[in-house]
Amino acid sequence: PTALLVLGIQQIHVDQEMIGKISAASQLMQCSASLDVLFLLDGSYSIGKGSFERSKHFAGKLCDALDIHPDRVRVGMIQFSSTPHLEFPLDSYLTKQEVKDGIKKTIFRGGSTETGRALKYILRKGFPGGRNSSVPEVLIIISDGKSQGSTATPAMQVKERHITVFAVGIKFPRWEELHVLASEPPERHVLFAGDAEDAANGLYSTLSGPVCSATSPGCKVESHPCERRTLETVKELAGNYMCWKGSKQPNAVQPSLCPFIRWKRVLIKHPSRCFRTVCPDPCDSQPCQNGGTCVPEGLDRYHCLCPVGYGGDVHCAAKLSLKCGVDLLFLMDSSAGVTLEGFLRYKAFLKRFLQATVGRGSPVSVGVAQYNDNVRMPIELGQHKDAVSLMKSIDALNFSGGRTLTGRALRYIAQHGFRSTPVFADVQDDLPRVVVLLTDSKSQDSVIEAAKFVKDQNLFLIGVGSSYMRAELTKVTGNPQQTIVYSDPQDLFNRIPELQRRICSVGHPEGCQAQSLDLAFVMDASSGVGLENFLHLRRFVRSSCLHFIINRDVTQIALVIYGSKAHTVFALDTHTCTSAVLHAIDQVPFLGDSASAGSALLHVYGDVMTVQKGARPGVNKAVVLLTNGGDVEDAAAPAQQLRHNGVLVFVVAIGDTQRDTLLRVAGSPNYLVHISSYEDLQYHQGLIIERICEEANSPVNLCKPNPCMNQGVCILGPGSYRCECHGWEGPHCESRVLRGDSPRSPVLPQHSHVQWSPRGLQHFSRALRHSKRQ
Repeated sequence: PTALLVLGIQQIHVDQEMIGKISAASQLMQCSASLDVLFLLDGSYSIGKGSFERSKHFAGKLCDALDIHPDRVRVGMIQFSSTPHLEFPLDSYLTKQEVKDGIKKTIFRGGSTETGRALKYILRKGFPGGRNSSVPEVLIIISDGKSQGSTATPAMQVKERHITVFAVGIKFPRWEELHVLASEPPERHVLFAGDAEDAANGLYSTLSGPVCSATSPGCKVESHPCERRTLETVKELAGNYMCWKGSKQPNAVQPSLCPFIRWKRVLIKHPSRCFRTVCPDPCDSQPCQNGGTCVPEGLDRYHCLCPVGYGGDVHCAAKLSLKCGVDLLFLMDSSAGVTLEGFLRYKAFLKRFLQATVGRGSPVSVGVAQYNDNVRMPIELGQHKDAVSLMKSIDALNFSGGRTLTGRALRYIAQHGFRSTPVFADVQDDLPRVVVLLTDSKSQDSVIEAAKFVKDQNLFLIGVGSSYMRAELTKVTGNPQQTIVYSDPQDLFNRIPELQRRICSVGHPEGCQAQSLDLAFVMDASSGVGLENFLHLRRFVRSSCLHFIINRDVTQIALVIYGSKAHTVFALDTHTCTSAVLHAIDQVPFLGDSASAGSALLHVYGDVMTVQKGARPGVNKAVVLLTNGGDVEDAAAPAQQLRHNGVLVFVVAIGDTQRDTLLRVAGSPNYLVHISSYEDLQYHQGLIIERICEEANSPVNLCKPNPCMNQGVCILGPGSYRCECHGWEGPHCESRVLRGDSPRSPVLPQHSHVQWSPRGLQHFSRALRHSKRQ
């Protein structure tokens, strides 16, 4: 159970869902009846100006729950301290807004707390401006309950006149006196002003039956245990201390023990009941599937918080369906090294992964093997044709213990794991065969030769384990890109989408392949990085380029290095093949001065990602900033300029860095990768390339960046654009307008539309080169 703690004074002991229902119900309440409501506000010095302002705010909030109208609810206000003062009678204001404005204008008066005198004023004068006793009368006293003199007799006389009295505590109230002031039963008529919504609900809950209109269908008043507290000052014996006292003998004193008293402030608890109206909410029907959490938004709307792998619709349907056809075998470590806890975690991960990815009609055949000293196949490949029976078989898996012989298990799986009867005797199953190794314990036998044997059998290996297992899993898979590591138990479940991508990448080389892309690497070459780490960055850029088809039609790559200034190593249109790009990267020098990432991104914006430097209209663009995280404060503004110009900014930060600053540069956590060391760069390459390639698939704005030269304005058309030129002409404003009768170079009419293929733009490149020569 959780608790709602309001300024430490009132605590309602209910679960968080119930608190949400109470709050949602209070926002919809409207007491509509013939009713006279008089606020009696404590304006004494014991309240103070700050608490008086809170009392006014509370009174205004209660007005939101009242249907204020001359024929229905009327509201008036009296402020009391040494003497009562009528702020406005009940017939002064006719609308809710007028009443709330009148409450706001009320000025704190100060004085002693003469609650009894204020009640006698009401007994003598009645409800000023009210309708006498022809309609029900409600008195709402807002006070800290610390009155001078007795309030029992006048309070009793007020209630004998059939006036319903609510006592509302403010600040640190004296609850016993508030109980004396309030109508019976006090549990229904004593409220706390610290939470206006809760108090409005309490007021409405008490009045709903006899006075206000009935509650909404399905809503009901319920009793909840609550605890009220008050702060009291009490005497406490701190102990006895040596002191000196006089004696009967003249001119003599004698030592003695004297008690030492100190004052202490303590919270005194008052257990009670709180009556509140609760209404059904849309989450009562449990609309969220697959472990999703329903979050109500009022009484008629909700949204679902979905686990990783779900969110295909608003109700958390699976969204990571394995649409690729593979034979998929999970090899689970069940040895003593992984422990029972680790084994159960992998079981839960396996269930969650298969529930999220293997649906009806999925072209995937699944099997599960366990290993320790030996290997067994509790779930043969393709044994289950439906998810329900597959989940039951996974639930039945048991922990074994024993030694961790991963190498032996891999050999066994390679020989016996994928023996399946083909559908037709003369047709072989040619689906890719994938083994997912789940282990968190280092092998007690050799894995390198076994892993090589597995690959010789044309099996594809993916390793999943904690970061502690990274090195060994990389030995098994032979490729850091096929190694998936997690930092903590919860992070394991966050790896579900990554595992799905790895499985479906079988047989497909990584990189964007046929997707067109203009890509710029921006590499920190400052002294903050250092020569050795700079070489790590250079190797990373070099190996990343191997994942792209580099030519004029598919991927163009540029490289910028920076220290205090930025330098273009090669532009987008400089190299037309992979070998030329790799050779140029090998020649990149280390600069070694101070770093300014902002000037580097400004350089990319003005001198790299432009049509004059080879950027192609109709092609997605991305910048990968590789930095040690120092001196990036000036990079946020130019990064935003690049994004506004249609260029993705991807930030790769290595080492101890300020995440908030980096997020402003990247614009989104999706485009920020934080790596602890330069040696670990290789392990994140696959993720970075995947994100870049996802961007290469997104829709393109043909006018970003502006393909028009010489301040031409790009105007979009359906699937095309045109350039509006001033003093220039040509499809891209590349030719200056000639004066006189000189013949003009042939150009397209001004309003002609230029259609661009998202891949091949050779004619545009030729036009650019021609314009440069001019």
